[in-house]
Amino acid sequence: MIENRPLLTFLTHAILLLGVVMIAFPIWITFVASTHDEIRMTQVPLPLLPGDQFFVNMKEVLFGDGMPGYASVPVWRMLLNSLIMALSIAFGKIAISLISAFAIVYFNFPFRMAFFWMIFITLMLPVEVRILPTFEVVASLGMLNSYAGLSIPLIASATATFMFRQVFLTIPDEMLESARIDGAGPMRFFWDILLPLSRTNIAALFVILFIYGWNQYLWPLLITTDTSMTTIVMSIKQMLESAEQSPQWNIIMMTALLAMLPPILVVVFMQKLFVKGLTETDK
Repeated sequence: MIENRPLLTFLTHAILLLGVVMIAFPIWITFVASTHDEIRMTQVPLPLLPGDQFFVNMKEVLFGDGMPGYASVPVWRMLLNSLIMALSIAFGKIAISLISAFAIVYFNFPFRMAFFWMIFITLMLPVEVRILPTFEVVASLGMLNSYAGLSIPLIASATATFMFRQVFLTIPDEMLESARIDGAGPMRFFWDILLPLSRTNIAALFVILFIYGWNQYLWPLLITTDTSMTTIVMSIKQMLESAEQSPQWNIIMMTALLAMLPPILVVVFMQKLFVKGLTETDK
C-alpha cells in the first residue's frame, strides 16, 4: 500500500514546475523578442507578451541582407551550412565507428586490442587540443571554406566506437555461427544482423552527434573566411559585435530561435528511439 502524502506531492510538483519555468523562460523571452520591432526592444520594461512582427522579422532574417554594417548572407544559407555540417559529422562518425567496432569485435588480427586502446585514448585529444596541426593539415589539403573541411576533421569518434563495440559484444555468438552455416559472409552478417540489432543505438547516437555538430563554433570559425560558409552558431556571435552598432535584438533573437529548431525537431521526432537506445541493454 502506497501512503498518500498530499503535502509531499504538492512540493514535488511545485519543484518540477519551477524547474520547467526556469528552463522555458529564456526560450519564451527569445520568442517574444523575435515578435517585436527594433524600437520596442530598446524600451524599458522589456515585453513579456508576443508582438505582431514575427513574420516580418522572419522574412527579414531568412531572406534579407543581414544587419547593417555586417557582411553576411541570408540565414537560410547559414542554416543550410550548419545542417550539412551536422549531418556529415553524424553520419560520418556512425559509419566509421560501426566499421571499426565490427573489425575489433569480429576479426582476429594482430594487435587488435592495442588498436582499440589507441582509438580509445584519443578521447583525451579533442579537436581543441590538436587544433593547430589539424588546421595545418586542412589548409595544406585545400579544404578551407569547404564542407569537407568543416566535417572531415570532426568525424573520427572513439566514444561511438566504444559504444558499438559494447553493443556487438552483447550479441550471442550463436548468431554468428548461424550466419556462417547459412553461408553468409562477414558483410552479409554485418548488414542483415548487426545493423538491424543496432538500430536504436544508432538512432540515439545520431541525436547526440547531430547536436554536437550543430553546436560547433571554434572549428568553423577558424577554417571559414568566406561569409557564404558561415554557420548559424557563428552568425549569432558575430551579430552581437556587428560593426560596433547597437544589437538589433529582434533580428538576433529570431536567428537564435531558428537555430534552435533543427536540434529540437531531431530530438522530438527521434525521442522514442533515442530513449530506447540509451536504456536498452538486452538483445
